[in-house]
Amino acid sequence: MSGEGPRGWGAPLYAAVLDATAVGPGTSVLDLGCGAGLLARAAADRGARVTGIDTDPAAVGRAAAEVPEGVFAVRHALDPPPGPFDVVAAVQLLMHVVDPLAVLRAAARVGGIVAVTVWGRERECDVRIFGEALAPWLGPRRPSPDPRVSEPALLREMAERAGLVVDHLDDVVVPFEYADEDELLRPLFASALGRTVARRTDPATLRTAVLDRLEPYRTAGGGYRLENLFRVLVARTGDPT
Repeated sequence: MSGEGPRGWGAPLYAAVLDATAVGPGTSVLDLGCGAGLLARAAADRGARVTGIDTDPAAVGRAAAEVPEGVFAVRHALDPPPGPFDVVAAVQLLMHVVDPLAVLRAAARVGGIVAVTVWGRERECDVRIFGEALAPWLGPRRPSPDPRVSEPALLREMAERAGLVVDHLDDVVVPFEYADEDELLRPLFASALGRTVARRTDPATLRTAVLDRLEPYRTAGGGYRLENLFRVLVARTGDPT
């Protein structure tokens, strides 16, 4: 599945993670793969003490600007700061790493509570439509590093293999809402996938293919609404007894 989604799309997902882990004033939070710091910002707004790491220096710079009261560093998720942290969050990270089990084990070493989110199965996410619309101009698809993390039973098993005790595994539906055609198409065409396709066909053909495929998702007001399922797993370290 592709695309970053419309501006602000992640707010419901971040809220679900922070609610599920009871993040509040004084909670120490480590954000693995912090990106531009949007989860960290949401946690800091609740009074949490935030640390974030990412392998992308530019992303770390944006996160530090977004959350000046936080601590951010260029660092791999397999080598987190020593902590301990009350909560370690890996939001939308596991599907982008070669060894998600190793990331979970690293999180378990430094966190009392570990929360992870992943996309649902492809059929459970409307954003798959973008890929289907562009399929005629794409070669054979490359699978994500470990698509099994979208399967609830396998995600739970992976967490348990990492030494975690799963508290709960919830489904959260997050809508991607676009005000109009331009808001829908602009980020798609600016993405690496969109640029690749644009080199293989003309803009008008590409635009028509996407809009035709997304017509069923058009709202009465002329915008678009795509609903996507995410899984939120919350686990603890150690023996719950």
